[in-house]
Amino acid sequence: MSREPTAAQRRVIEAADPVTGRLRGTQAQLTALVGRGLAFRHPRPPHDHFLTPAGHRIREGSPGTPERQEQQEQPRRPAPSTGVFAARVGGAREAAPPSEAGRLREVRGAWQGLLELRRMTNPDGSTDRPCGWERGHLVRAAALALEAAGHRPETASTPGYRVRTTPQPEAVAVYAPDATALSACADTLERAGWQPGEYTEPRTRTRYLLASPRRT
Repeated sequence: MSREPTAAQRRVIEAADPVTGRLRGTQAQLTALVGRGLAFRHPRPPHDHFLTPAGHRIREGSPGTPERQEQQEQPRRPAPSTGVFAARVGGAREAAPPSEAGRLREVRGAWQGLLELRRMTNPDGSTDRPCGWERGHLVRAAALALEAAGHRPETASTPGYRVRTTPQPEAVAVYAPDATALSACADTLERAGWQPGEYTEPRTRTRYLLASPRRT
């Protein structure tokens, strides 16, 4: 990519589906984004266009800066007024959604969109294992799988799961309020195509899951 995207192209990128990266725009805009390496045209009908990893970085901001890393590690409050879906990773700063029914519809839609992204981007069209987008957004992907299965994230007033980054390049840590909830999270992640294992923190003796997206 030799130049920054134009203002019109940035608007197309920013309007992409936050989970699947599916793009909407004129044919000229989409073709230009493909030429810049920010999008790709799916080879199977209906030949939709999706953001590449470089396109996702433009949309979300560079993940390499300390400010961005801090944002990724801290729980984010849902922002229903903007229409942007954000996976709930859990934590004391996590706020409950204003509408449980509305949130449920958002989560179901996001999960179906993610399954469709798996179908279109996994080489064999498989939906039973994570795709490249999930490997690039481990915390968000694992949190979405948990919330879509009915698990509740931790908030300031209620216990629940927490998903956090780890030093390992392709693994997240998942915490739950008790052993039963932790085991249920492990079952959910395994069904969603992840490989979870249960471990104990040496200092605190806290049990947690270390989960990685399955490749085969």
